[in-house]
Amino acid sequence: MQVFDGLGRKTVEEAAAGDIVALIGLDAVDIADSICDFLNPQPLEATDIEPPTLTMMFSVNDSPFAGREGKYVTSRNLRERLMKELESNVALKVEETENKDAFKVSGRGLLHLGILIENMRREGYELSISKPQVIMRREEDGTLLEPIEYLVVDVPEKNMGGVMELVGNRKGELVRMDNRGGQVHLEFTIPARGLIGLRTRMLTATQGTAVMHHNFHEYAVARGDVPGRSNGVMVSNTGGSSNAYAMNNLQERATFFIDPAEPVYEGQVVAENARDNDLVVNPTTAKKLSNMRTTGSDENIILKPARKMTLEQALEYIEDDELVEATPNSIRLRKKHLTEAARKKAGRSKAQVEVVEV
Repeated sequence: MQVFDGLGRKTVEEAAAGDIVALIGLDAVDIADSICDFLNPQPLEATDIEPPTLTMMFSVNDSPFAGREGKYVTSRNLRERLMKELESNVALKVEETENKDAFKVSGRGLLHLGILIENMRREGYELSISKPQVIMRREEDGTLLEPIEYLVVDVPEKNMGGVMELVGNRKGELVRMDNRGGQVHLEFTIPARGLIGLRTRMLTATQGTAVMHHNFHEYAVARGDVPGRSNGVMVSNTGGSSNAYAMNNLQERATFFIDPAEPVYEGQVVAENARDNDLVVNPTTAKKLSNMRTTGSDENIILKPARKMTLEQALEYIEDDELVEATPNSIRLRKKHLTEAARKKAGRSKAQVEVVEV
């Protein structure tokens, strides 16, 4: 047994309550374990850890840009890093899947898993992450239960209506409301599904004045569908370098996620579509050169600034058929199936499965 002394440590025979000590020579020690007298074992009662409520698939980055930025890109690297994280991250759960290149990772919410992904990026890992899914339970009588979170929001009184509308649309139920000198204190119960993407929208609706936090409340009967993304996306149908001329022709019906002269690949999500359907586009088309000059042929191209997403915003944005590609220098959105033919084939297979289930 050692205690900390200055910048180092020294070995001691005994330590008093409150001392921070280092124990050497123990095998397979886990968090919440008690170390007892062999002749008189009286372990402390372990603290219950809140169960994971959100799961996502971590897989090897298989995009055409794989290995360009990261140092650790194989499934072995990914597995070793996740197993190492389990030693200190008590709320995390990692399961291996039939696909040796993918791991099912469960945690206490989007922020919990987002911090892990961000740390891995900074350490030089490349990986692809699927849309977050809530962990459901089914009772013996067949009743479907979902995790319900207790959400607390403090917001100026003038912005209360926007908060109530946002939470209400996501199946939240108001439990308590207090007015404290112009500030309103709101408490809700809300499905964990409804929290995905809520923080960004709430900050937008309240001009950044809302303060919110949440924790696990209970498992309760599922409250029905929560609205998802209302817009489709634009998907690149070729690889190359994005071109301002092509982007200028598309920007009237698109909000771009990329800048001009940025490398793109087939299957990458390059913009949000103004309509609710996905659109395959070519953002690399260059202007055809000729020796004829016409009015307007040399017009100035002015592009709207691209919307650059943080990791958490990207995870909130994607749908079931999309992935977030996280590398040390980039956050990209992409389709699971990169080619248009593969996406159509996967869509037909899914439709056939749904018909059989019905």
